[in-house]
Amino acid sequence: MTKITAIKLFDQKQVRVHWDDEREKWYFSIVDVVAVLSESTNPQTYWRVLKKRLTDEGNETVTNCNGLKMPAPDGKIRLTDVADTKQLLRITGNFSQSKEIARKGGDAAKQARNSIEKQTGESIVSSRKYLQHNEQKKLRDKE
Repeated sequence: MTKITAIKLFDQKQVRVHWDDEREKWYFSIVDVVAVLSESTNPQTYWRVLKKRLTDEGNETVTNCNGLKMPAPDGKIRLTDVADTKQLLRITGNFSQSKEIARKGGDAAKQARNSIEKQTGESIVSSRKYLQHNEQKKLRDKE
C-alpha cells in the first residue's frame, strides 16, 4: 500500500492532502480547507464550532470524518480531521450559503446606517466617535 502525503497550495494557502492507494481516495485536512474558505484567523476554532453545530443537527458527514496524522505547520506530526472529496463537498456547501447570508446582513446594516444618517444629518461612523469610544474604553479599563 502506497501512501502519499503532500501539501497543495490554494489561494496561496497550504492545504494538506493524503492519497490512500488502498481506497483510491484523496483525503484533505478539513482545518486547512476551512482556513481557505472562511478566511478565519483561527480555522481550528471555526472548524470545532462548525463541527459541533453540524453534529448537533445530525449531519452524518461530520460523524464519518476520520482523524489522520499529518505534518502540522510547526513540523510535528499531529492528528487532524480529514475528509474525502465527497465528504468535503458536503461540509463546504455550508460556506457559500453562510457567506451569502453575511453579505445580505451587511447590506441591511448599511441601509439602516444610511437611513439613520439621513434622518439625523450626522455620520454614525467617524474618527471623532471612534476616538470618543476609545477614550471611554480607556477610562473603564482604569477603573
